[in-house]
Amino acid sequence: MSSAGYLLLALALVATGAAAQKQSQEDPCQLKSRVVGDATYCDRYWECVSGQPELYDCPNGLVFAGKNRGVTEGCDYPWRSNYCEGKQLANPPISTEHCDWLYGIFGHETSCTRYWTCWNGTATEQLCIGGLLYNEDMHSCDWPENVDGCQKHPLCNEDANGNVPLGKSCNRYWQCQGGYPRLQRCPAMLVFDRRSLRCVVPPTEDCEVPTTQAPPPEELEQDNDQNIPAGGNARGANTLPPGAVPLPLRPRPRN
Repeated sequence: MSSAGYLLLALALVATGAAAQKQSQEDPCQLKSRVVGDATYCDRYWECVSGQPELYDCPNGLVFAGKNRGVTEGCDYPWRSNYCEGKQLANPPISTEHCDWLYGIFGHETSCTRYWTCWNGTATEQLCIGGLLYNEDMHSCDWPENVDGCQKHPLCNEDANGNVPLGKSCNRYWQCQGGYPRLQRCPAMLVFDRRSLRCVVPPTEDCEVPTTQAPPPEELEQDNDQNIPAGGNARGANTLPPGAVPLPLRPRPRN
């Protein structure tokens, strides 16, 4: 067969494949929801607009989850479910500082207790509190023993089974258990003594009558913000930042 013949055969196969794909794609205008995921790509979807199907891309880093689902415009983080099973991504990642994709949750470069939430390419630093570390597999804060590379928390470096003061708090402290810190509170009417490292009857040099108020957030951050030791957390891969409100977002139709 001549080169021209091979070219014609290749074009015919491509056309046949494209036609088969088009035939397998549901028509959103025939569905009650008027929206349907693309048959091939999990980061694209079709919507019925003025009686005609229109193809849309999810924001970079998100995949189609279904109408009125996900973090924005029916799109969600791919690791929340098996959205991409049997499908592929149509778009490559668009990276910005601290963000592998424009949208997502990513591990911190130098800390086990911090991570980045990325929204439209803007990174916001977040903090795991209560003795937790960022788990890149779960994309959330988790107990240290579940986090590879950061099993022993820096708070417990000096004594793997001792107590550690919590900032300026008089009734809360860290209790290390085998190198894993647990946030504890002294029993009623007792305070934490920084010298004996245990709960005692007040007053102490630092605390008078115990307060019933929880310590301010900055106290939690002060002792929880620890850099990883040598051989610590590796760079990972991002959900909607806690407390953040999704921005109005409408992907542009693809021509």
